[in-house]
Amino acid sequence: MTAVVAPPLFEGARLLPVNGVRGGLDFAVQDWVAEEVPVALEFNGISHAVMLATPADLEDFALGFSLSEGILDHARELYAVEAEPSALGITVHLEVASAAFARLKQRRRSMAGRTGCGLCGTESLAQVSRQLPVLIDAARLDRRAIARAMSQFHALQTLQQATGAVHAAAWCTAKGEVMCLREDVGRHNALDKLIGALASSGVDASAGFIAVTSRASFEMVQKTAMAGVSLLAAVSAPTSFAVETAQRAGLTLVGFARKEDLVVYCQPERTSANPASGASRAH
Repeated sequence: MTAVVAPPLFEGARLLPVNGVRGGLDFAVQDWVAEEVPVALEFNGISHAVMLATPADLEDFALGFSLSEGILDHARELYAVEAEPSALGITVHLEVASAAFARLKQRRRSMAGRTGCGLCGTESLAQVSRQLPVLIDAARLDRRAIARAMSQFHALQTLQQATGAVHAAAWCTAKGEVMCLREDVGRHNALDKLIGALASSGVDASAGFIAVTSRASFEMVQKTAMAGVSLLAAVSAPTSFAVETAQRAGLTLVGFARKEDLVVYCQPERTSANPASGASRAH
């Protein structure tokens, strides 16, 4: 088997020797493998969270995480970001405003490994369902825009094409054009990277919607609402907690968005047409 020619530099992936069998034939090639490293977020010298993440777009990740977790109220509260690699992983140093640092200390949360359940290390039930903005001024969206956005994912997911191991989150215009996409081994991290990229660019995120290649978990809904985006479309299913959270925040939640098919779980009046009732759902 001949190895596929890959670009000499591929952020977020590493070329490793692999052996296998395909079509009954043995092969030995160099293949791209997605990188997953511990990334520590340190605010004003205080370590707050350690995540397993793809080491790309870390400035976007740091800003997006800070905003979606309510540590920062605005992007302008982040003064500086610096990533420091070491043998153990990467430490991202964030210099934030004193008001943001005070909020962080008050919460006294110590989180680790959020790429899985999203709540590991949360100290109390009250910290799970925090106050979310209520999205009441959302515009009606043609559901064909969701299909149009999803159809663009494959071509834009360069890291996924190379490794087959990462999720993506994208911000799309109301017409379904993907304008910004971020990838990561963790679905929460990909969304945080996207939120950070949107905040740093100054785009009005509420003017479009977010689409993700994963299931729609509670935390994906919560992060989307914190970003002020009124519609989240996911390739896979939501959870009941995600639906309840979306209803509470006034967010339109769409699952099983594949080709022309989709299922709307709440706020269906914001889409131009509802999916046919009783439609089968292929997993």
